[in-house]
Amino acid sequence: MKKIGFYLAHPAHFHLFKHVINDLLSNGCKVLVVYNEKDVLHELIESSEFKDQARRVRANKKVDTKLALLIQFALKNIGAFKEFLLFRPQIVLGTPILVALIGRILPYKSIIVNEDDFDVISKTSELGYPFADIILCPTVCRTSIFESKCIKYNGYHELAYLHPENFRPDRNICESVVDMSKPYFIIRFAKLNAHHDDGIQGIGTELAHKIIDKLEQFGNVYITSEGIIHKELEDYRISIAPELIHHVISHAELYIGDSQTMAAEAGVLGIPFIRVNDFVGKISYLNELEIKYQLGYGIMPEKKEEILNKIDELLELKDRSEEFQRRRNVMLGDKINVAKYISSKVLSILDENN
Repeated sequence: MKKIGFYLAHPAHFHLFKHVINDLLSNGCKVLVVYNEKDVLHELIESSEFKDQARRVRANKKVDTKLALLIQFALKNIGAFKEFLLFRPQIVLGTPILVALIGRILPYKSIIVNEDDFDVISKTSELGYPFADIILCPTVCRTSIFESKCIKYNGYHELAYLHPENFRPDRNICESVVDMSKPYFIIRFAKLNAHHDDGIQGIGTELAHKIIDKLEQFGNVYITSEGIIHKELEDYRISIAPELIHHVISHAELYIGDSQTMAAEAGVLGIPFIRVNDFVGKISYLNELEIKYQLGYGIMPEKKEEILNKIDELLELKDRSEEFQRRRNVMLGDKINVAKYISSKVLSILDENN
C-alpha cells in the first residue's frame, strides 16, 4: 500500500493539493492530510472529499510576538510529528519546512512544494531546504545553491486548481453570491502578516477610496478581506464561502489587491489584475505573469497615480475581456496541469523506491 502524507498550513495549500490528493486516492493510495487552523482552511477541509483523511494539529490563533511565533512553530511540529509517526508515510509533501525537518527524524522522503524564490523567503528556505529530499517548484524559481535538489515544472501553483481541466467557472454559483446584473470589480485586502511580510505595505484606506470612486462609475465594487477594514469600507465587503471565491473572480471585470496569490489566480483565469504591495518585481512567477504574458500589473503602493492611471487604461481598453482571454490562452499553451504532474511524479518516485 502506497502511503502519502500532506501538511497544509494555509488555505492556498488546500487548493494546491486538493486535486492531487483526490487523484492519489483514486489510484488506491492511502493518504493522510495534516493541517493547522489558518483563516478558512478548516472550513475548506470540512467541505472536501477527503475530510475523513484529515487531522488538525493545535496552533496558536494569535501570533503577535516572536515568542508566540516560536511556540506556534513548536506546536505545529509536535502535532504533525505525532500524526506522521502513527501513519508512517513513505512520502510527505507540503510547503512548510516542518515537512523536511520531521523527515530527518521519521523515515519518509520529504518534498517541499514551493513557488516563491529562495531569496524572497530566505528565513524559511535557509532552515528547510538543506533538510528536504526534493524541492518541487516552477521553472522560473530562483533556488540558489539547492538547484541539484530541485524538480522543476513549467507551471504555477494556481494551475494545480485553476487549469481548465480542473476548474470550470459556474455562473449560477456566482449569481448566488454577487449581483451580476452589473459588471463588478473585486478588491482584496490581505493581512500581510506572515514572517516574510515584515514591513510590507499594500493598499491603504485612502487609496482604496480613490479606487472605489473610479470603479463605481462602471459597476459594483466588492471587497474581500481576511481582517479588519476601515468602517467606511465595510458596506463593500462581501462574505464568500472559501470554496466559491474562484467562481466570483472568474466573472469579475478587474481584480485589484495586495494579495499575491489572488492576483495570480485572477491572472491564470484571464482576469486583469493590479497587484499593489512591496513584493512587486521580486517574485519570479508573478514577474512572468505580468511581463511575459501581460496578464496583470504589479505596482508599488507609493505609486498611487500610476495605480489609478492603470485602472483607467484597463477600463478604457477595447474588448478587454477577449484580449485577456487571448493572453491567458497563450500562457496555457506553454504550461501544464500542475495537479496531474505532481500526482504522477509522486507515484513515479514511489515506484522507483520500491
